[in-house]
Amino acid sequence: MFNQYTYRPIVDEDFSFLRKVYSESRAEELAMLKSWTEEQKLMFINQQFDAQHAHYRKHYSEAEFLIIEIEKEKIGRLYLEEMKDEFRIIDIALLSKWRGKGIGKAILQEIVEKAIIKKKSVSIHVEKNNPALGLYKFLGFEEKEDKGVYWFMEKKCAEKVYGNR
Repeated sequence: MFNQYTYRPIVDEDFSFLRKVYSESRAEELAMLKSWTEEQKLMFINQQFDAQHAHYRKHYSEAEFLIIEIEKEKIGRLYLEEMKDEFRIIDIALLSKWRGKGIGKAILQEIVEKAIIKKKSVSIHVEKNNPALGLYKFLGFEEKEDKGVYWFMEKKCAEKVYGNR
């Protein structure tokens, strides 16, 4: 099992780590590009990370941009914005060595619990080939809109349901 994770705001010194998290999240996709050199892949990752980060900062100006840590070791990132009626998970990603240990599930459950307390929904865009898609469905997220390579998913959290009524 794992010790309790914590969050802290991103600082400038975290950007090389954030690039690593992003790179690992795109590793399968990049592995298919057999004709690209490692240098080309690195340039592509850096360009994509920069564009994504600028997009997130522009369109989610009120969001929390957080590093996830366990015992001061950086293990991932969580970008989350609380809106009027929802919590929007802009991005959640863990380093590959920390995936499959229940940490992502625990973080998602924590966000859902906050949403239940505040009677808000939780939403996220999930790539259709993302291995975590099953986790989102298990936790009660529903596919609300087909966005091409993404599903826009939502979990209504206005009230807690305990089994059949």
